Amino acid sequence: NDPTKKVVVQVAPAVRVALGEEFGMKIGTNVTGKMVTALKRLGFDKVFDTNTGADFTIMEEANEFVERLTKKKVLPMITSCSPGWIRFIEMNYPELLPHVSSCKSPHQMFGALLKSYYAEKEGIDPKKMFVVSVMPCVAKKFERTREQMPEDVDAVITTRELARMIKQANIDFVGLED
Repeated sequence: NDPTKKVVVQVAPAVRVALGEEFGMKIGTNVTGKMVTALKRLGFDKVFDTNTGADFTIMEEANEFVERLTKKKVLPMITSCSPGWIRFIEMNYPELLPHVSSCKSPHQMFGALLKSYYAEKEGIDPKKMFVVSVMPCVAKKFERTREQMPEDVDAVITTRELARMIKQANIDFVGLED
């Protein structure tokens, strides 16, 4: 409700098929259109797909791999896409940390792109932008709070939390138009 803020949301691919279950729809139903409509009604200014961040992550990890391969650096290289996986390695196999890619996870990378490239393109002060990620994994909440992560993503909510918000706003999700 703050007109000085641009509130944008990025949604992970799994959310668009899991969200419908929360409203009694057939398991696996793709509810992308209804989800976007609901997010707009909740007040988000723009809705983005985290697949964009995944594409950038893949490209950056590929570049990192080629550099490691050509410069004979630590191999094999392990993806850094999952904060749960990273935490597992940190706690149980810290000797494998040099193998982990230096890339951010897709939602963190996309948050950085939203507050840099997108903000500049749209003439938005990044300090006046609030980026929310809707993720199927609660480990993304922890990842956002890590000291290594800049404040590119301001909040992370789960699929169930989004469903709860939609219900609290009295939005008839099943009846929404795409």
